[in-house]
Amino acid sequence: MAKFQVTTLTPTIGAVVEGVDLSAPLDAEQFEEIRQALLKHQVIFFEDQHITPVQHRDFAARFGALHTHPLYPGVPEAPELFILDNHKDNPTDNDSWHTDVTFIQTPPMASILYAKLLPPEGGDTIWSNMKAAYEALSPSFQEFLSSLDAVHDFARGFPQRGIVAAGAGAEKHAQAVAANPPVLHPVIRTHPETGEDGLFVNFGFTDRIKGLRRKESDAILNMLFEHIQKPEFLVRWRWTDTAVAFWANRVTPHDAGNDYLPNRRIMNRATVLGDRPYHRSRMPAGLKAAAE
Repeated sequence: MAKFQVTTLTPTIGAVVEGVDLSAPLDAEQFEEIRQALLKHQVIFFEDQHITPVQHRDFAARFGALHTHPLYPGVPEAPELFILDNHKDNPTDNDSWHTDVTFIQTPPMASILYAKLLPPEGGDTIWSNMKAAYEALSPSFQEFLSSLDAVHDFARGFPQRGIVAAGAGAEKHAQAVAANPPVLHPVIRTHPETGEDGLFVNFGFTDRIKGLRRKESDAILNMLFEHIQKPEFLVRWRWTDTAVAFWANRVTPHDAGNDYLPNRRIMNRATVLGDRPYHRSRMPAGLKAAAE
């Protein structure tokens, strides 16, 4: 089998993968090649992919169990997927930097987004490399942050008066808040496959740093939220019809611009569950024993 062609988009993050049809099941070699491309480039793109919701779901499920979102409407043929349908009467709530579903104990390792309907212009998505952002910090600040944990809160990302909560209804939103209490994650996360460290905070769900006064926490988080937006950490993707974006959610927050209204943009997303985040200094006993 000919290997896929992988074209790097920036020196730091992003690549386009050509020579694969995602509507067909992957063999073991194809699966591993895509997995390695994701680890290396953090977000990979496939263009001209004609996939059904079931094929989208099955492709995502090769990489792990899927998360079902508590608020967004599911796709009827494959309810594990959900629909992002944004227009003048339903503007996006994703126009801020966020990492998907960090409000649970085992945040997703990846998300896979498929373009169903695009506006004539606008609607780009931007991703940031959190490993590069971490490495750009001073060693002293890296060491300070490595000892900290932060609170990630579902209600911060999906407030009661927000667009998504209104669409889901008050009862469903209340149930989702009750089912997803705040959780703690390390501010610096060690990647379980590569062993590399990266920032693990995001504007969407990270509410505060444990053990600091609110003003201290806000100052540090706001600095980090701004820091990750430096151009040298970013890739910006201009969507094309039937394109797929597959990103490593452990290390890549993203921002979906809300610049296409009143036009409509429809995307389907699959979300692949991951593992509980840790920092190497506080590695779980089982993982530490395996590493040794």
